[in-house]
Amino acid sequence: MADPAILEGDVLKAEHVARGVSRLLFRQELVALTEVTLGNGRRADVMAIDSKGQIVIVEIKVSRADLLGDRKWPDYLDYCDRFFWAVPAGFDLALCEREELQPDISGLIVADAYDAAIVREAERRSVAASRRRAETLRFARRAAGRLLAADDPHLAGFD
Repeated sequence: MADPAILEGDVLKAEHVARGVSRLLFRQELVALTEVTLGNGRRADVMAIDSKGQIVIVEIKVSRADLLGDRKWPDYLDYCDRFFWAVPAGFDLALCEREELQPDISGLIVADAYDAAIVREAERRSVAASRRRAETLRFARRAAGRLLAADDPHLAGFD
C-alpha cells in the first residue's frame, strides 16, 4: 500500500494521509483543502465541500499519543455535517473506538499517500445555515487565494 520511501520511521506522515484522504473525498465528489482555519480559530487538517454545500472535516492522527491527547476536536463539530478521524494503514483502530472519541458520531478513514477507505461512516448532522454560508465563503476565498499564490508567489500570505 504505502511506498517505504514516504514512511517516517514506521508511521506514515500526516501530509501523506491527507493526500490519500483528499483523493478519497474527490472520488466522492467533495473538493478538499488542507490546513483550514475555521471561524472559531481552530485549524482542521482537511476540510471538504460537496456540490450541495455539505461540509466534511477530517482530523489526521498518525500516533497513539496524538489521537488520545487531542482535546480540541469537539470544537470542529459545529463546523461540519460529518466529522472523520483519519489514520495511517497499520494504525491500531481499536484506539478509535474509545468512548471519548465518540465513535457514534465520528467516522473513521484509513489512508496512505495513494488512497483511503472509510472504515466507519460518520453521523450526518446539519451545520447552521449562517455558519455554513460563512464557512463556505471562507473556504472559497482560501482556495482562490492559494491558487493565486501558486500562480504568483508575490501574492503569498493570503491564506
